Amino acid sequence: MRLVLATHNRDKIQEINVLLQELPIQILTFEDFDSLPEVIEDRDTLEGNAEKKAREIYEETGLPAMADDTGLFVHALHGEPGVYSSRYAGENVTYADNRHLLLKNMEDVPLKDRDAEFRTIIVLMLNEDEKFIVEGSCSGYIGFKEKGTMGFGYDPIFYLKESGKSFAELSLAEKNEISHRGRALKKIKKILEEITKNT
Repeated sequence: MRLVLATHNRDKIQEINVLLQELPIQILTFEDFDSLPEVIEDRDTLEGNAEKKAREIYEETGLPAMADDTGLFVHALHGEPGVYSSRYAGENVTYADNRHLLLKNMEDVPLKDRDAEFRTIIVLMLNEDEKFIVEGSCSGYIGFKEKGTMGFGYDPIFYLKESGKSFAELSLAEKNEISHRGRALKKIKKILEEITKNT
């Protein structure tokens, strides 16, 4: 089975590859095609964006496609940045730009009110009529400063309550065990195991 990852984000691709590497699946990315369009994320929900990406890449390639959309939901900011997490500080910004804006907007928020949750929705589109949708989440809080050098995105400022460590202080294997994307990918992995077993 061949599966196209509907993302141009190399960090996401790495996390997905690690978790699905044992499966009898050939994972394809944008690098395996002459031109794979960058899908515009203009839906107002994570599920809407993930489904749009999976559908457009499926239609473009004719191959099963998988997409995720992830959001960081900060309680003190009424759920921001949410569905706009990747472009919180504007279009074509860096991970650091987004983190700095979030920390600035949280400057006066005390520790007890800094709760946040990461959510990932993954959509797997096998064909026009068959798709699977799974969700993964992870609760934590927004720290007062960046810590750690691993991971990407908001990882250096997203802290786990149990350990007090940021995602960026965890190895990829440790992060995949407990993260929102890791949890969603484990659900998709079970679905893919069943599909490949029956084909």
